[in-house]
Amino acid sequence: MNPINSIQDEIIEEFAFFGDWMEKYEYIIDLGKSLPIIEEQYKDESHLIKGCQSQVWLHADQAEGKVRFTADSDAVITKGIIALLIRVLSEQQAAEIASADLYFIDKIGLKEHLSPTRSNGLVSMVKQMKMYGLAINSKNQ
Repeated sequence: MNPINSIQDEIIEEFAFFGDWMEKYEYIIDLGKSLPIIEEQYKDESHLIKGCQSQVWLHADQAEGKVRFTADSDAVITKGIIALLIRVLSEQQAAEIASADLYFIDKIGLKEHLSPTRSNGLVSMVKQMKMYGLAINSKNQ
């Protein structure tokens, strides 16, 4: 099975344990506390994700054929959301990141439980991560 889909399925199972969205939000916030923090040098304008309500910095590098993401945000819920995305997409091959179908977002109901501006930010985060995947993949070819 595709490693990205395996991780997504794990996340869907985890979210199924929670009874309501308050518990899910708390879990997302907790995930943000374990986020692989971006180095200070990448907390600049060129690593800032456009379209997010809060500030989100994202950096990607490549090691042993896999892409590794680090990030940070000035908002706790956003930190948790980017931590979820990193859990799914980090340590994967660039081509797989670029073409990933992130179905877990809809399955756990994340988009519908975010404000419209946060939902737009989520789309921007996914888009930026896929763009890094595309860029790294084309550089490797």
